[in-house]
Amino acid sequence: MPSKPTGSSLFSAAFVRTEDGWTGAEVDLSEVEIVDDLSDAVQERLGLDGDELTLLCVEVEDEWFAIVRYQDDDEPRVFLSDVQAGVNDSLGALFTELAGVAPDKETSDLGVRPAGDFELLSDLGVTSEELIELSMEEGMLPADTLSVIAERLAFADELDRLH
Repeated sequence: MPSKPTGSSLFSAAFVRTEDGWTGAEVDLSEVEIVDDLSDAVQERLGLDGDELTLLCVEVEDEWFAIVRYQDDDEPRVFLSDVQAGVNDSLGALFTELAGVAPDKETSDLGVRPAGDFELLSDLGVTSEELIELSMEEGMLPADTLSVIAERLAFADELDRLH
C-alpha cells in the first residue's frame, strides 16, 4: 500500500461560502481512509449542515494539489492537479478514486496530467481552461496555484491565515 504523506508536507483546509464571505479552517486528514471520510472531516471541522458551498483544498509535498467541491446533497466534485498523485501515497489514491480516474502505475514519467472535474470552479470565476493552465504552469508550485485560485475566488486572506 502506498504511504501517507508526512504531516509537515501536507496542507489541507476547507472554505465555506457564507453571506459574509468565505470562512476557512484547517482540516486534519490523518485519519482519512476512505472517500467518505473526506466529507466527514470537512463537515465536522466546519460544523456544516450540508447545504453550504464548501471547497476542500489539499496540497501535498509541493507535488500536487486537489480541490473538492461540496454543495447541497450533490456528489462531491474534484479536480486533481496530477493524476499520478495516486501512485505514491494513499491520500492521492483517495483523490484519484473520487475523481474517477486511475494513475498509470507502469509509467511514472508522464508529466503533469490534471484529472477530474475541470468545470469545478467555472461558475465561481475560474474557467476550466484557466484551471488546467494554472495546474500545468512550469515552475509554479501547488501552493502558488492554490493562492492564485483563492485570490480569484476571494478567499485568499483566509488561505493566507491558515497556511
